[in-house]
Amino acid sequence: MKSVKEIPFVREIPLRYEVDVFIAGGGPAGVAAAVAASKQGSKVFLAEGHSCFGGMGTAGLVPWFCQFTDDINFLAGGVGQEIFNRLNFKLGRNLLAINAEKLKRVYDDLITEAGVLFNFHTQLIDVQRDGKRVLYAICNSKSGIFAVKAQAFVDCTGDGDLAAMAGADFEKGDKDGTLMPGTLCSLWCNIDWENRYDHHAMLEKAFADGVFSIPDRHVPGMASWGHGVAGGNIGHVYDLDGTDDDSITKGLLRGRKIAPEFERYYKEYVKGYENITLVATGSLLGVRETRRIMGDYVMTLDDFKKRADFDDEIGRYSYPVDIHPNKNDPEAYARFREEITSLCYKRGESYGIPYRALVSRSLDNVLVAGRCISTDRYMQSSVRVMPGCYITGQAAGTAASMVADSNGKKTAHDINISSLQRKLKDIGAYLPNC
Repeated sequence: MKSVKEIPFVREIPLRYEVDVFIAGGGPAGVAAAVAASKQGSKVFLAEGHSCFGGMGTAGLVPWFCQFTDDINFLAGGVGQEIFNRLNFKLGRNLLAINAEKLKRVYDDLITEAGVLFNFHTQLIDVQRDGKRVLYAICNSKSGIFAVKAQAFVDCTGDGDLAAMAGADFEKGDKDGTLMPGTLCSLWCNIDWENRYDHHAMLEKAFADGVFSIPDRHVPGMASWGHGVAGGNIGHVYDLDGTDDDSITKGLLRGRKIAPEFERYYKEYVKGYENITLVATGSLLGVRETRRIMGDYVMTLDDFKKRADFDDEIGRYSYPVDIHPNKNDPEAYARFREEITSLCYKRGESYGIPYRALVSRSLDNVLVAGRCISTDRYMQSSVRVMPGCYITGQAAGTAASMVADSNGKKTAHDINISSLQRKLKDIGAYLPNC
C-alpha cells in the first residue's frame, strides 16, 4: 500500500542546460524529434531514462517493425527512411525483424551526428511552468537533480508524462479506464526455423494440459534474426497500468514467470522448436497503451475509416486498428481477430495525421509525439507503432524548433503550418497533399 502522507521538499538545484528544445524520452519518437529539431538548427537536450535509445525496439526487445510503407509509398519518410536505410532493410510491407544491438548503434550514430545533447539514465521527474507555458524540465540522474530551461518541450515518453506533469488534459484506456495488456518480449535460440510448424493449432491442447497458468490465445509470435535466433512477442501481462510503478513491478514479475511456460510449450508441442532456449527477457516491459494527451484535434476511428485528409497533416500512416484484448477468453480473441482483419487498409491506402493532434490543448509550448498523441483508443492502436512514431516525432521536433525560434512570439497552436510542411518535405516527409 502506498503511503498517503506528504512531506515538504524544497531545495535549490543547478540549471545545467539552457537549450531551444527539450525532449523527454529517447524512444523512436524522441530520436526522430531530436534529429529533426537539430536539422532546423536548434540546440536540443534529450533526457533518456534507460541505458540506450529506442525504448521498446531495443531495451524492450520488440522483435519487429510494423510497416514503413503502404505497399506503394514510403510513409515514414525523413528520419524513418534514414533508419530504414541504415538497417539495410529492403522495401516491402511485411514485418521486419529487429536486431536490437544494431538498432541501438543506429540510434547512437544518428543522435551524436546530429549534435544533440543527451544523457542516459536521466529521468524527467517534474516541470515548472508559468501559466500555460512550461519553463523548466526537472530531471534526476546519477549526478543528482537538475533543471533544463527550454523554449519548447516535446513529450516523447510514450505515457505523456511531461504533459501530464504540466497539467495537460488526457484520457486513458476505454470508457472504464481499462488498458491493453502489455508483453515482456524475449530473445530465443536453437530454433529450426526452416522446418518449424505454426504453433497456434497446439495452443488449446496445451491449455487443456495445464502448461500455462493463464490461457493466453493471442500469441503474435516470433521474428527470426537468422542462425536459429528469434525475438518473441509472446505472453500478455493483463491488468497493467504503465503509469503506475506498482503495476509495472508486478507486470515485470509476471512476464518473467510466464516466459518459461512458453519455453515448455514450444519444446513439447511444436515441431521445429524442440531445442528452443530462452536467452533473455526485455529490460523494459512492453506497454501498448497509457495516456492519450488531448490536443487541438482528436483523431478518431471515423478518420481511419474514411482515410482522412487534413489541411494541416504532417504525415500519413496505414497500420491496422490493433487493440489487444484485455481478456483471455475465446470470445475476446475472436472479437480481436474480427476487428484487426476488418479495420485494415488495401494497398496504397493511408490516413493523414494532423499537426493539431501533436499540440496539447492545455499548454502553449508543449508538443507530443508517439503513442501519446491526441487520438481515441482506436487510432492510438494504429499510430502507436514505431514507424508511426518516427512520423509524429520528426513533425513535433520540427514544430518545436519553430516555436523556439519565435522567441516567445508564437505558441505551438499558431505556428505557420505551410512553413512546417515545407520544412518536413525538405527532410523527406511523405506529404502528397501539401
